[in-house]
Amino acid sequence: MITGHLDLRFGQPDATPPAWADVGRQLAEAELYWLTTVRADGRPHVTPLVGVWHDDAFAFCTGVGEQKQVNLAGSPYVAVTTGTPTWTAGTDLVIEGRADRVVGRGSLEPLAAAWRDKYDGDWPWRATEHGFDDGDGSTPWVYVVRPDKVIAFGKDPHSQTTYRPGAAER
Repeated sequence: MITGHLDLRFGQPDATPPAWADVGRQLAEAELYWLTTVRADGRPHVTPLVGVWHDDAFAFCTGVGEQKQVNLAGSPYVAVTTGTPTWTAGTDLVIEGRADRVVGRGSLEPLAAAWRDKYDGDWPWRATEHGFDDGDGSTPWVYVVRPDKVIAFGKDPHSQTTYRPGAAER
């Protein structure tokens, strides 16, 4: 069971940590995420993208040669964020971990199906051996981030809760 650690230094005394199931539900239901990778010279690169929360991991894709793919070739460590742009309502989430490329039709098909289901066909991916295909001739690579850490920032009351999903599996 994954439990969160509420850091009382960064919140109000009446805050309580959200259940991991609620955090997972928010990660699954988010429509947009922001991926942070690091360029070779150390500068950050942040881009909005779509993705899916599947089997307690975040999956995203990128075209070969896009800045995020180039950055991942140099360093696989990323941060993924989602949430609400408000001060007093909602929860913001940060996933920290390593982005690993997924290959093989058997591994990619469940992810392609998750995209099709979640986005009502806006992303009609079909799995190939090396990535996704939507019929336009490109084959984006797919990555999965199994979180080392997830931080939930509550806003009413303000709070910061840290989860370490990988530690629960060891």
